[in-house]
Amino acid sequence: MLLIYAGNHEVRHVYLNVPHSADAKLSWYGESVGHYEGDTLAVDTVGLSTKAVIDNYHTPHTDKLHVTERYHLVNDGKTLEVNLNVEDPGAFNEPWQAVQHYNRVPNGGPIPEENCSENNGNIFNLEGYIPSPEADAPDF
Repeated sequence: MLLIYAGNHEVRHVYLNVPHSADAKLSWYGESVGHYEGDTLAVDTVGLSTKAVIDNYHTPHTDKLHVTERYHLVNDGKTLEVNLNVEDPGAFNEPWQAVQHYNRVPNGGPIPEENCSENNGNIFNLEGYIPSPEADAPDF
């Protein structure tokens, strides 16, 4: 199964009905395996790189991060709700939970192309931040 994130043109792979690899390699999205429990997609992710972002605050974590997600429709099918459980014994004293909601796109249609190269500021004052390149003059 593919999860497509329109804002950043990213694609995440979720492998259904299989176990995790014996030695999952660290990566930005980690290794996600999932299965259906009725109308809920349960996704279990391990192998997340310490560079992977788990929230809008860039909360630090170790390579032992373990995230479980449960996707299901609410609000008469108009909203996708994701219940998250985040565990990392190297970073957190106890697991923590979060809920994310995604609204259905009216009229469907193709995924629009979005480029956020402009105005990318270092809003969190991250050490080592490298801004998008800027040209002094057009290339054409």
